[in-house]
Amino acid sequence: MVAQLAGAGHSYNSQLGWGANLREHWEPDVPVSGFDQENTHREFRDPHEALASGEYDAVILTEALPIRSAIKYQDPQNYLHKWATAAWAGDPDTRVYFYESWHELDVEEGWIVRLDQDLERYWEGEILRRALAHDDISQPIYVIPVGQVMAAFARRVKENNVIGPIHSHQDLFSDKIHFNDYGAYLVALTHYAVLYGRSPEGLPYTLRRADGTAAASPGPEAALAMQQTVWDVVKAYPPSGVTDANP
Repeated sequence: MVAQLAGAGHSYNSQLGWGANLREHWEPDVPVSGFDQENTHREFRDPHEALASGEYDAVILTEALPIRSAIKYQDPQNYLHKWATAAWAGDPDTRVYFYESWHELDVEEGWIVRLDQDLERYWEGEILRRALAHDDISQPIYVIPVGQVMAAFARRVKENNVIGPIHSHQDLFSDKIHFNDYGAYLVALTHYAVLYGRSPEGLPYTLRRADGTAAASPGPEAALAMQQTVWDVVKAYPPSGVTDANP
């Protein structure tokens, strides 16, 4: 969806997994869950080879959920450091991004409460800041604040009771953790806004899924609300690297 929003000139490669963490993707002897099923797409490329090529102006990394378990058992702060330095070894001008995601809808403390707390407590405090504390890092790792966008949009929907086909934040998900087409659109808008430093307002909202079939459209009202929410959050969050001054 990001490629569709960005248009001509946007290209990408990726390596995917099922709930795979940064450690699994890095270590050659550690299996990536779902590797064979998730990497049959034409954009697949081994990430070590890709970063060594120096062909990318942006690299996006994220950590597996639940984030508490990942921090306790998978050493994400050190693997974020490893991936970032590998990206800069290939091209010192590459922008590295850490993608803040979300958690299960039925999390005990409350879904929005956890989104409000987890960014500073875990994504920034336990992972990002420790990764940046290494002596060999002298440039920022930016953040794509998807979890914060989801929380802001959930509040906006609650205030309005309904926005287009969206009655609550649960309508962004197909189950308690995986987003549906509406959620995918909101996530894609957030990536677009951060990567390109531009407001997503006015972008198309009738898109395709990865398999080429038509994605469920949020319609004009919900699409505009999503676009406005994304831009409000992204431009107000300095670690995104985006400010009001961007076009």
